[in-house]
Amino acid sequence: MNRHAAIAAVVLMPATGLSQTANEPLSAIDWLSQSVAITAPAPLPPVPRDEPSVASSIDVPQVTVTPLGASGFGAVGVLAPRISGLPADMWQASTGDDVTTLINAQAAPGLPALHGLLSALLLTRAEAPAGAELPVLVARIDKLLDLALLPQAQALIDTLDATRDPALFRRWFDVALLTGSEDDACRAMQASPSLAPTVSARVFCLARAGDWSAAALTVNTNAALGDLDADEELLLSRFLDPELFEGKGPMAAPDRISPLVFRLRGAIGEGLSTARLPLAFAYADLGDTVGLKTRLDAAERLAMHNALPAASLSNLYLARTPSASGGVWDRVDAFQEFHAATRIADRSAMVATLPAAWDAMQAIRAETLFATLYADDLDGLDDPKVSDIVRTVRHLGGQSAPGGSALIQALLSGDPADVPTRTTVEAAISAGFDGAPPSAQLDALLQNGRTGEALLRAIAIFDAGAAGDGPAITDALRVLRAAGQDKVARQAAIELLLLDRRT
Repeated sequence: MNRHAAIAAVVLMPATGLSQTANEPLSAIDWLSQSVAITAPAPLPPVPRDEPSVASSIDVPQVTVTPLGASGFGAVGVLAPRISGLPADMWQASTGDDVTTLINAQAAPGLPALHGLLSALLLTRAEAPAGAELPVLVARIDKLLDLALLPQAQALIDTLDATRDPALFRRWFDVALLTGSEDDACRAMQASPSLAPTVSARVFCLARAGDWSAAALTVNTNAALGDLDADEELLLSRFLDPELFEGKGPMAAPDRISPLVFRLRGAIGEGLSTARLPLAFAYADLGDTVGLKTRLDAAERLAMHNALPAASLSNLYLARTPSASGGVWDRVDAFQEFHAATRIADRSAMVATLPAAWDAMQAIRAETLFATLYADDLDGLDDPKVSDIVRTVRHLGGQSAPGGSALIQALLSGDPADVPTRTTVEAAISAGFDGAPPSAQLDALLQNGRTGEALLRAIAIFDAGAAGDGPAITDALRVLRAAGQDKVARQAAIELLLLDRRT
């Protein structure tokens, strides 16, 4: 297999596998309330990037005509196409199976610009392939959950009536459990009990509503009918009547975790650490009732995976003077000292505190968040002791700064294709802006209106190529630009040059 075929195969590898080692967190497909298939999606056949796109014969497929909106969902999304820059019909020329498989297989991009593009693809208001409206919508929500973009997933769910379909309700319920906003979902479940993802969910909501007798009766009835296994029955019994189990020691760790099990364990005083759970569970540690150290750890974990806004990280870092030293407290202290210097525009203090603050941001891979917050403040800070940091932060923030490579300057404002390059990566980036079309098969996707597919493949190709495959980087950049995503292409190229995301 040549390297082009190898990269094409990487594009379609499932984002999560079925096996896991002792050092890997639980797979995201295992934590939803019976709403995600346990079997990993089968990858599409790799798209060859070096074969002619002309077929020797054609088959005329049968066409099923479905009126728009017949599914009752229509174009669903949070972002208007004019805001995201993505076409409203980017999925319609594809098949539902192709779209859902590609979305399910997409791994979290390492570069923030590509992560942002993937989020926009999932959130943009666009028509799904006819007849596949619900599967595509569910795949979009699941991928947002997989990426720990819970507020975005909630916003997408809020654009429709989640009680119209059990699959949508299950996702609403899980997001609500992790964000502490389950009361509305519980009220909807009480009004329509058939929506309950599990017996445990029904019991939980009955208890939330104060109907403890009905909750206990539900447990006893379903246990007698064999609808609850021994672990579920024990957990629910402890939840409903903890005094009966005083002195009996904690329960064993569960084999599988769901947001509901997580919340029930917390309610009985046997909470589970989120450090070894899927990333989305970290959101449960951001609540005001959680200790600051735990909240900071969760925020840093989310920030490291591009799942937390810059303002949210800043607000937590600035919430309180560090009460200890080492680890996260040292990062908080460094951040607070630099922030204080910027608020009073003390240039000498900024020079003195910037290196430690930058080291802290690099430790949690939050460099672009830092640039979002402070690139403007560093304008004109020309002390040679911090010139390299200032230049990097300014460039990551999309702003010019003295010095730096000619290619980065051209990526910020100019034509990167005309710039002399020094490395193979720079040459690959420059070639991506030469106006040539993408490889034949990827270009065919664009020409046939399958823009969403082409962009999903480009994200994965770029991510795989970042390890050193120049032609893959070039091809991905050409797809991005041909699809109208020139700004994303430029930012991703800058991040590739400035950030180390190889590990």
